Amino acid sequence: MNKIKNKLRISFLAGLLMLIFSGLSAQTTMDEFLTKWNNGKQFTIDVLNKMPDSGMDYKTDPSAMSFKEQIHHIASSMVGISQGFLLGAEPGFSIDLKTATREELADYVAKSYDYATATMKALSPEQAGVVQNVFGFEVSRRQVMALLMDHSTHHRGAAIAYLRANGVEPPAFVGF
Repeated sequence: MNKIKNKLRISFLAGLLMLIFSGLSAQTTMDEFLTKWNNGKQFTIDVLNKMPDSGMDYKTDPSAMSFKEQIHHIASSMVGISQGFLLGAEPGFSIDLKTATREELADYVAKSYDYATATMKALSPEQAGVVQNVFGFEVSRRQVMALLMDHSTHHRGAAIAYLRANGVEPPAFVGF
């Protein structure tokens, strides 16, 4: 009987320790996410500012987006996805990419990141956990936030390749 009690105690303690340690290795907090998100904002603007005017319309292939279209796509997608899937309000700003200057595009990028930041911060933990259909997948709003980060990184990486193809040294990566 004592052997059974000891095994139960050990099992209980092991379970309790697993719960405690799982809390210590929790997922990224919103503050941690937003710190990285804001680094991405500055990194995107730094990438934009590195490209000379002569490379703004550069394409790796006729069917590809140009450098400035890559940068614009990062910003416009975060606005559209935030508004469509993260309960974002009307952003109140836009840009005409055909006539936009580099400074206007940088301002649009900054405003888009700020809009997405405000939209994400406005979500309660319960709202962030709501699962919805996004592009054919059932995902939580937290997963949509991660999608925004991945999408931005993907297109910023393409823009960095455009810099290198034009002989421009990209800005240094900032991981945290």
